[in-house]
Amino acid sequence: MKKLLLFVGALLFSTLFYDKSIGLNLLLFSITTVTILFLNNKKDFENTRTLIYSTVYIITGVAVFFHDSSVAILANCICFFTLIGLLSENKSSIYVNWLNGLYTTIAGLFHRNFSVNEKTQTVEPKHKIDYIHLLKIIFIPSIFVIIFIALYKDGNPFFSDIISKIDFSFINIQWILFAGLGYYLFANIHKPVEVEPATELDLTTGNSLEKTAKFSLPKLKQENQLGVVLISVLNALIVLFLITDISFLFSSMDIRASVFSAQVHSGINALIASILIAIVILLYVFRGDLNFFAENKTLKKLAFTWITLNMILVLSIMMKNGQYIYYFGLTYKRIGVLIYLILVVTGLITTLLKISHIKNIWYLLRLNTKAAFVVLIIAATINWDYHITNYNFNYAKSMDVGYLIELSNNNALILKDQSEQKELDNFFLNQIEEKYRNYVYELRTNSWQELQYDNLKLDSE
Repeated sequence: MKKLLLFVGALLFSTLFYDKSIGLNLLLFSITTVTILFLNNKKDFENTRTLIYSTVYIITGVAVFFHDSSVAILANCICFFTLIGLLSENKSSIYVNWLNGLYTTIAGLFHRNFSVNEKTQTVEPKHKIDYIHLLKIIFIPSIFVIIFIALYKDGNPFFSDIISKIDFSFINIQWILFAGLGYYLFANIHKPVEVEPATELDLTTGNSLEKTAKFSLPKLKQENQLGVVLISVLNALIVLFLITDISFLFSSMDIRASVFSAQVHSGINALIASILIAIVILLYVFRGDLNFFAENKTLKKLAFTWITLNMILVLSIMMKNGQYIYYFGLTYKRIGVLIYLILVVTGLITTLLKISHIKNIWYLLRLNTKAAFVVLIIAATINWDYHITNYNFNYAKSMDVGYLIELSNNNALILKDQSEQKELDNFFLNQIEEKYRNYVYELRTNSWQELQYDNLKLDSE
């Protein structure tokens, strides 16, 4: 039954993807994958996390159908590895899920059927397979079938006529090889495996810091003094910067947009870098036994103050980016800055929790990778090209039409619609019309595997 299931999955894989672009096929593949995993790992699907990750995986497939964006495709691939890795060990961290998922996808079949002999340092099959016997079964009957066909052709003209009419030109070798790739993929993932050293290390490593044997009060007192002086100075510096920065924000309402643009370009990257460095400094200061030093209360208060001030700095950067969007409209880079700032705020909050609850670096890694995964999934469900185009046409003070034309075809329909309502140069109108016609032609020529939501919209018009 399992072999038949893998064989059907392989045929579906080749049918969906051979010589096809991405569209409905990725959603159908996601559903097929979850089905095969469920049928072979029913007990694991009783776990809530497995059900959640399966649902999220299918949601990203739906997102690809609605808007065939690179972000949605990337999110779908990462969800695939996450789900496979989760089934290999559902208690491991998400980054270990990714590792196990990737390893299973590439070498799951090999891992299940072969083992390393530690004494001889050689790879040996777990089950003895008589390959010579298999070759005999395949080739010996084939040779005799060919011989007897040749003999029977000479002995019976009717038989010869039937054989001569057999045409194998319909067989597509590339399609068959692609199906073989699909079989290998499903044979790898139907029973996920794990990278044992990494998974074991993750499962046995907790989130809390422990006092070391080198605990030394005199040394910790010196470290505490250094930390108090360092973070006090940095607090004073960031307060001074925030005062000047807030003054600039309120005065920048009336300055020329070009001047504001130059200031934002030169400043945002530096400010984000400063926040990341701030996190690194705090992680270094509170890396070990200083967390258990009884006289570290002042240092902790200064650290919490610095984290709060850095959050205010993030808010300042968001306001600058918001004003930049107000002047020049949305772009992927400006959206990227906002997403990056969300992750930075997450990093600051988790750093505060790490210091407050005396956690280790693994705690930060686990929380922040989860946060990054959640942000990616949310980003994948949004048709950014559509919203960028809609915002820039209707709300931005100035607009780069050329940039909108260069975006993917996800905005082709709304771009055509907006261009008919706004006064644009003929040069841009011709480019928009050409983009629209090419996209409509692409939709009209899509096979059923490549269908997108825009096909349905176009048919309803």
